Amino acid sequence: MSESTRPLDGLVAIVTGGASGIGAAIADRLHAEGAQVAVFDLNPADANPAHAAFAADVSNRVSVTTAVDAVAEQFGRIDILVNNAGMGAAGDIAANDDDEWARVLSVNVTGIARTTAAALPWLRRSPAASVCNIASIAATAGLPQRALYTATKGAVLSLTRAMAADHVREGIRVNVVNPGTADTPWVARLLDAAADPEAERAALQARQPHGRLVAADEIAGAVSYLVSPLSGSTTGTSIAVDGGMQELRLRPPGQ
Repeated sequence: MSESTRPLDGLVAIVTGGASGIGAAIADRLHAEGAQVAVFDLNPADANPAHAAFAADVSNRVSVTTAVDAVAEQFGRIDILVNNAGMGAAGDIAANDDDEWARVLSVNVTGIARTTAAALPWLRRSPAASVCNIASIAATAGLPQRALYTATKGAVLSLTRAMAADHVREGIRVNVVNPGTADTPWVARLLDAAADPEAERAALQARQPHGRLVAADEIAGAVSYLVSPLSGSTTGTSIAVDGGMQELRLRPPGQ
């Protein structure tokens, strides 16, 4: 990409959970497209040194507000917010106690509200303000043994539309990406904990119509499209990056 044609030149982006996995791929992609990137993470030392990194816990309002204020002080503006930080949860509806429900909801849903609210005064000043939330295929498809996680990601999908409606007339666009199962360190840890990791990987690959795990860079590509000023008429939209799992219904192989 030519230095003179990068769509995010001059813009400042925050990526939560940006030190590893999908968040790191997003941060690197936005940086390559010209943005100055601020990574929020519980472990900011793990972030790419090309980015500014800030310790932030999205489950704590003071922590988030302090980090947002630090970004604004360092860069003088905030134009893009990618709400990527999240956590998983396994089991059916009876598997997690009230404390775990509160903890996962606080990170995956209320964390988006905390971070966006803290950044909102700066986004309102931006000529190219954009928020992109990261949900999941779990928001649109029923997955076994993911009741709590699915509840949070369904909330993210609906929250995105409400945020878009609230802020479109302020010039702030809000969209969401729904990834399928991605090839990330988090998924690798889940596979390692399975009784038969190879069989579990094969099952995860097979349920996505294109037959493989989603690459983090592919998710980053969708995010970069949504936050770019070139997508100025796109708001309240969800993009599935899931190998066709959301929309395709293929016949069994060989039929």
